[in-house]
Parts: sequence; structure tokens; C-alpha cells
Amino acid sequence: MSLWEVFLAESFGTAMLTLLGCGVVANVALAKTKGNNGGFLMVTFGWGFAVFAGVFVAAQSGAHINPAVTVGLLANGAAEYAPGVAVTLASTLVYFAGEMVGATIGAVFCWLAYKQHFDEDLDPAAKLGVFSTGPSIRSTPWNLVTEFIGTFVLVFVILMFGGSPNELGPLAVAILVVGIGVSLGGPTGYAINPARDLGPRIAHAFLPIKGKGSSDWSYSWIPVVGPLLGGAVAGLMAPIIAFTPAG
Repeated sequence: MSLWEVFLAESFGTAMLTLLGCGVVANVALAKTKGNNGGFLMVTFGWGFAVFAGVFVAAQSGAHINPAVTVGLLANGAAEYAPGVAVTLASTLVYFAGEMVGATIGAVFCWLAYKQHFDEDLDPAAKLGVFSTGPSIRSTPWNLVTEFIGTFVLVFVILMFGGSPNELGPLAVAILVVGIGVSLGGPTGYAINPARDLGPRIAHAFLPIKGKGSSDWSYSWIPVVGPLLGGAVAGLMAPIIAFTPAG
């Protein structure tokens, strides 16, 4: 497949991810929605379903929909990112670009879907929380550690899926995302995906959201750097215990 097809697949897949993922947060966090105060468990399951949909949409390109996954495959020594897509500098940048563009577009459509509720809600923190993550206790080193660990688990287990006898595909990744959320999502809201956090944060910055407040750029690098490091280390570690079928 061409790099243009890769870009489109990753863009549409990541857009679906952030539209549905940010959408469930909006449903829980914003005033006067049907799902208001639905709780963190609703958010984690919503993000799991969002990943499920995004993986199907981007299946043609290997469904990275996350720069940390792309980096993990690169560090893992993969020859191809998807069938017919060689690992090169050009293809790596195309994956990154598609993921970032898609994440931003998905967040814009989430805002459109909840426009009236954004206008009604008076809490700037709730509005930012729809788009991007933030720590429960702000501590740069520990927030970074949390994002590193969560993303390591995500990428490491995904790479294990590739070498194990399972046919669950997107469902397995969705369940994994829910599992990470309910276990490791408490401290930072578990971005575990640089595009998922940075793309919507950019959308928050430029959209005409009533009373939106700051986009919290001082924190924005943590859900980018932590996941990229976690993905890279997972890619390096996975071959050590990769499953090898008998015979």
C-alpha cells in the first residue's frame, strides 16, 4: 500500500479513536448530558470501545493509531509496519502525521457534537479534561513514570499478541486499554498515546470554546515523552520473551 493510503487509514482510525474517546469524557464531565457523572469506569470502557472502533477503521495500515505503538515496532526491529509498508524514516513520519492529524480532527468533531454543553458548562477544567489528560497529583517525575509504565504495558502486550496464538484482534486491544485504565489510569488519566493527548489539546487551544481557560501546556510534554519512552522500551524488551510456536 502507498504511504498516502497509510496516512488516510491512520488519520481516520485515530479520528474515530478521539471522537469516541473524548466523547465519552464529554458525556461524563459536561453539564446537562445524559451521562453526566457516569464515573471513571464509564470513561475507561468508553475509551476501550473507542480503541476497538479505531483499530478496525485503520486495519489496512496495521492500526497503530498511536505514535508509541509505531515507536515500539521501530524499536522492536520490525521490517514492516504493516504488510507492504517497509519501516523507513518516510513511513515512520507518515504514521506520526496521520495519527496527529486524525487525533486533532476527532477532537474537533467531539466539540461539535457537544457544542451546546460546552456553552452551558462553566468549569474550564472539565472542558480541558474532555480533550486531554491531567494529573490527580501534579508531580513531574511521578506523572512521567506513570505514563511510562502504562504505555509500556500497552505496547509490550500488543507485541506479545503478535507472537501468540490468539484471534481476538481489536477486541484484545480494547480489553487491554480498559484494563490499563482501571488499574493504572488513576494518577494521570492514562494518555498512553501522544497523539491522543496532544492532538485534542491543540484542538482545545484553537477552538472557540466558551470560557475554556488554559490548555495547560506546562504539562503537555509528559503524556508525549512518557508514552514514547514506554513504547520504545517495550519494543526493545519484547523480543526477550516473545512466544515462539513449537516446531
